[in-house]
Amino acid sequence: MYLKQKLCIIAGPTAVGKTDISILIAQKLCGEIISADSAQVYKYMDIGTAKVSKDDMKGINHYMIDEVYPDENFSVAVFKEKAECYIKDINSRGKLPIIVGGTGLYINSLLNNLEFTNSIIDIDFRNKMRQIASEKGNEYVHEMLKSIDEVSYKRLHPNDLKRVIRALEVYNHTGKPISYFQMLSKQQPCKYEYAYICLNMDRSRLYNRIELRVDKMIKEGLVDEVEKLLKMGYSKKLTSLQALGYKEIIDYLDGDYSLEEAINTLKKNTRHYAKRQLTWFRNDERVFWINIDNYFSINAMAENMIRYIAGKISLI
Repeated sequence: MYLKQKLCIIAGPTAVGKTDISILIAQKLCGEIISADSAQVYKYMDIGTAKVSKDDMKGINHYMIDEVYPDENFSVAVFKEKAECYIKDINSRGKLPIIVGGTGLYINSLLNNLEFTNSIIDIDFRNKMRQIASEKGNEYVHEMLKSIDEVSYKRLHPNDLKRVIRALEVYNHTGKPISYFQMLSKQQPCKYEYAYICLNMDRSRLYNRIELRVDKMIKEGLVDEVEKLLKMGYSKKLTSLQALGYKEIIDYLDGDYSLEEAINTLKKNTRHYAKRQLTWFRNDERVFWINIDNYFSINAMAENMIRYIAGKISLI
């Protein structure tokens, strides 16, 4: 009889507190952590991605951090391939792999068997769509989805340009909407025995945490980090440098904003991003929600999470 590999997932919006609780869970369950963050995969991008430090890891092995250079292509297909290797290795050593992050598409690539569109990569098409967005606005490109993939059109925000372009790219190559393939993938059985937990908290409290995090990034030297990346020769047009925190600071360095305006824009964009993340996870019926506000301590929350995980995964 085929035994499914074990997998725990701890997801949630940016700044909700995934790092600390995931490390505590890993300590208690003999786990190792695989990051599902689309920006932390890049080397040299530490402050703006809130990358966990070696000290904060507390001896827990972390993977999918500093995997590639900022000018290397990294896609959901690459994430899936690498993450599956790490999951297999961690399981083989009798430990529990714990996926931690807020990039829902990366998580779905593991649970939904998203092989169908992985081979579709059209850099020229992507660049063309980005150019159109630059000239006519993100809303214009988003409207291109309406007649060909209304499901994705309604699900994706116009500012989620990367995924909007991805949906257009898949349709351009297959003649079918990406939502059609996503529906098919959900009908296939998952190859993992998994527990999928998503963290949340009061919206105003989350937004306050986001603002404090941005202020901390600036204090720790985010502007210097971005300047260093540009001096190393990395183009501001790279996908990596379009990430939250980097694009806004580059606009400041280009003279488009004052530093204060760039910081305020970053806070606003991060709040919007967190809202989109929560919408994504709420649309997934497999998620077990944990409201951080309901717990008096991180240890009490960890105990409840472990009870849930034990009910979904054989931990022996």
